[in-house]
Amino acid sequence: MDLISGAGLVVKLVLLVLVYFSVVSWTIIFFKLRSIHLASRDSERFLDFFWSKKRFDLIQQGAGAFAASPLTVLFRDGYQELLRGQKKVEGDDHEPMADLGRAENVARALRRASTQETHRLEKYLTFLATTGSTAPFIGLFGTVWGIMDSFRSIGQTGSASLAVVAPGISEALIATAIGLVAAIPAVVAYNHFVNKVNVLTGEMDNFSQEFLIIVEHMGRRS
Repeated sequence: MDLISGAGLVVKLVLLVLVYFSVVSWTIIFFKLRSIHLASRDSERFLDFFWSKKRFDLIQQGAGAFAASPLTVLFRDGYQELLRGQKKVEGDDHEPMADLGRAENVARALRRASTQETHRLEKYLTFLATTGSTAPFIGLFGTVWGIMDSFRSIGQTGSASLAVVAPGISEALIATAIGLVAAIPAVVAYNHFVNKVNVLTGEMDNFSQEFLIIVEHMGRRS
């Protein structure tokens, strides 16, 4: 605290910016830890539930228990589109083109839901990436400015002794240290969350393919 209180105005502003980045980053980290954990847990549970049932209507009734899973959103959108398609071709169920169009509409609904859920899972991760890439440079700017200020003080006093130089340089280096403190957790968390999101995205792709296969089989049986 003595180092910070003795720093110049520019260095203090830099430290204030870095503290803001750090506080917001940790808020995002705790929020994403919870949301992605719930999404992964509910996705695993929903897949077990999905394959244990034989009818879409029963799955729809129980899907509310897995609200945090992106797979639940995919299923609901795909199932609703399937129901709409069945109503539209109610009199032409045995027409191949009707079945093909229904499957294409369901595929489009699944892609749309998958894109929306991917964006939701990736929300706020950009800030972590920005913090990890810019915080060290912001801290370095504060350090350079502080060292320049120290050398200016040396020129004014006319003394280059260690007792004169060391306090100013140590005050300047605190900016780089705080920059690294803000950046390192943000980078680690960003890489962790990107990996988790990629896993969930892969699960959504696999689920969409399996859902479409079931829809196509339903069309052949009708």
